[in-house]
Amino acid sequence: MKARKEAKKPRIGVYSMGLKHYWGQFPGLRERMIEYGQFITKKVESFGAEVFFYGLVDCEQEGKKAGEYFNEKNVDLIFAHSATYVTSASVLPVHQICKAPTVVLNLQPTARINYEKTTTGEWLAHCGACPVPEISNAFNRAGIKYRVVNGMLGLDYTPEISMTDEVTCSRPEAIRAWKKIEEWVLAAKVKRNLSGARFGFLGNTYSGMLDMYSDFTMFQGQTGAHLQVLEMCDLDRHLQTVTEEEIKEKRKEIEEFFLISDDVAADPLAQKPTDEQLNWSAKVAVAQEKLVEEFDLDALTYYYHGAPGNHYEDVQGGFIVGHSLLTADGIPCAGEGDLKTCLAMKICDILGKGGSFCEIVTVDYEDGTILLGHDGPFHLEIAKGKPILRGMGLYHGKQGTGVSVEAKVRTGNITNLGCTQTIDGKLKFIITEAESTDGDIMTIGNTQTPVKFKHDPDTYMDEWFAESPTHHFAMSVGHNASLYEKVADLLEIPYVILDK
Repeated sequence: MKARKEAKKPRIGVYSMGLKHYWGQFPGLRERMIEYGQFITKKVESFGAEVFFYGLVDCEQEGKKAGEYFNEKNVDLIFAHSATYVTSASVLPVHQICKAPTVVLNLQPTARINYEKTTTGEWLAHCGACPVPEISNAFNRAGIKYRVVNGMLGLDYTPEISMTDEVTCSRPEAIRAWKKIEEWVLAAKVKRNLSGARFGFLGNTYSGMLDMYSDFTMFQGQTGAHLQVLEMCDLDRHLQTVTEEEIKEKRKEIEEFFLISDDVAADPLAQKPTDEQLNWSAKVAVAQEKLVEEFDLDALTYYYHGAPGNHYEDVQGGFIVGHSLLTADGIPCAGEGDLKTCLAMKICDILGKGGSFCEIVTVDYEDGTILLGHDGPFHLEIAKGKPILRGMGLYHGKQGTGVSVEAKVRTGNITNLGCTQTIDGKLKFIITEAESTDGDIMTIGNTQTPVKFKHDPDTYMDEWFAESPTHHFAMSVGHNASLYEKVADLLEIPYVILDK
């Protein structure tokens, strides 16, 4: 499915460092430094970023100009390329003027200099590490946070001026460095797309789930996202406008996307959906789409208890299918009014990693796995096979009946991203890499994925529970701990990585 909204590209500033006195002393060195900077720029652009290359910062005046330039371009992140020696006084103004997060790139062009033939000018093209301690010291004393990526430049050619082999694109030192750089770009993408993102909060939080309660002002203050409080009547207003043709089209979409179950489930409460249930879920799904469009939402968390026999109880009974479709369409939807997990799901979604709504289901001590899932919604794009729709005789712990999704996340590497809140009111990420297996699941109309952690289930849960998590989290595909770590850094959200 194509995302409903195209993600905004991160805006990345790049400059290369050097010492102005060198240019007259060593012909060709200045042009060589610029060439390296242009290579970095093109590489960063290939990661889906909008890149603004200032050129060389080689004196205090250029540092001031570069800082103003990056402010004008509203960059999310600056890559400060340590191309050769530079005085720290030259680069400090860049970051005193532009407050964007900074990553210093110490990327050596060659694996080994030509000791027999190397001249001073040649050596200076390979001494990018030399000024990094000085820069680090100056940044620290000036109160400027910085990060450093060390490695190799990764050229696929050797410049004509060079006295050594600079084809290093296949070197592990280059591959590792560029993986880190790409993750910084993606982390900047998350920050840009969260800033001003519109999170809908429909209804309320499940009563008594104290871990779910969130401070809306805190949420906007720490993420930059806007929170739009919605009422069930906002959704019902759209429900009254849904046409039979729209229901028919949505029903067709549902039947193409899902497998419709027969009466084969072990649980008598989870059997074949009736036509009435499917049509109602389709109608509600159309209204959910219209609600998202009206309020220009990027994500949605929801819960409505509903008095028995109340019209809104019937409306919320049709939520799961439509919210699952929206989640796969780039609008993550989290149940039970869980705003913090909705944030985790949105981060996973921005990065193209999925982000399925989960909690602990049960432990399989025979297989050494923990079954993780929920009663919906589900991120359909990361499912193993087609998800199954089952008609539910009731929603456990909730009012009403309807259609629910039964599915598992595809087998392989996964990363769970939990978002909790600490005693001081701050958000905190809990990150865990693991493996989803193709183990058995129950036929009860819920999402379930058996997950094997690096440690046994009890040891892992000891670590997990000690971090004061909420009981929900987002499951994403791939091993993404180092990526989520960088997202936390740029958002200034504390984090912990478990089960290392």
